[in-house]
Amino acid sequence: MSWSGFKKSMNRAGTSLLQKTGQIERTVDRDFADEETKYKTFEKECQQLLKDSKGYLDAMRAMTSAQSRLAETIDVFYGAADHNSEGAMAAHAYKRAVDDLDTGVGRELDAPYRTTVMEPLGKMNAYFPVVNEHISKRNKKLLDYDSARSKMNKLIAKPSEDPTKLPKAQQEHDDAKEVFDMLNEQLIAELPQLLDLRIPFFDPSFEAMIRMQCKFAEEGYEKLGGVQRYFADNVRDDYAAGQLDAQVEGVLQEMKELTICGAS
Repeated sequence: MSWSGFKKSMNRAGTSLLQKTGQIERTVDRDFADEETKYKTFEKECQQLLKDSKGYLDAMRAMTSAQSRLAETIDVFYGAADHNSEGAMAAHAYKRAVDDLDTGVGRELDAPYRTTVMEPLGKMNAYFPVVNEHISKRNKKLLDYDSARSKMNKLIAKPSEDPTKLPKAQQEHDDAKEVFDMLNEQLIAELPQLLDLRIPFFDPSFEAMIRMQCKFAEEGYEKLGGVQRYFADNVRDDYAAGQLDAQVEGVLQEMKELTICGAS
């Protein structure tokens, strides 16, 4: 930081401190405050959206990967009992189905999701530091303006013996006000425009996300639905009638009757 920049920072810090103690009047622009509040809410939502979109993709990967490991264990479990049983064939079919789904996440969901959802979100979030820099600059110029106004008003209230001080203070005030007004008006005008663009910007990403989710769900339903043909017809009927719970309880009771499973 240059010496000039350091002096400005110190002067602004002093002005801010004097404003907190009520010695210098603080300019309050309600229009800007309202737009800044809306913008900050939008910024926070976009950052959370980017985080959640990454979390969704990570969760999908984790789910299909865990499903694949689960299917592998079930396949080994049933295969060790009887390779030719309906259960073993169903387990093997289930493993093939979930392996295809796991592969499909990388091929049909991962790359398209990154391109159509995460990249646009990332680009939108990349604008925020730039906008925040403009807001920070505006706030610094506001401190300069408030300081110049205070200095001018003091000279008006208590004229100096030096006749050049008031015109100089007046010029500094006018210059500071001009710079601040320009930045302030620009932000008041353009912050709402930025927020208005969020819907047309996110519309394609939202539609793409829904389409990808639908496709993944449809493929999952189709592939896993094919596993059902390896089960006896009565299994689905028993499930619908709520009889499978009774069958499970019956098997559990048989296990309890075994000596090694009984209470000591």
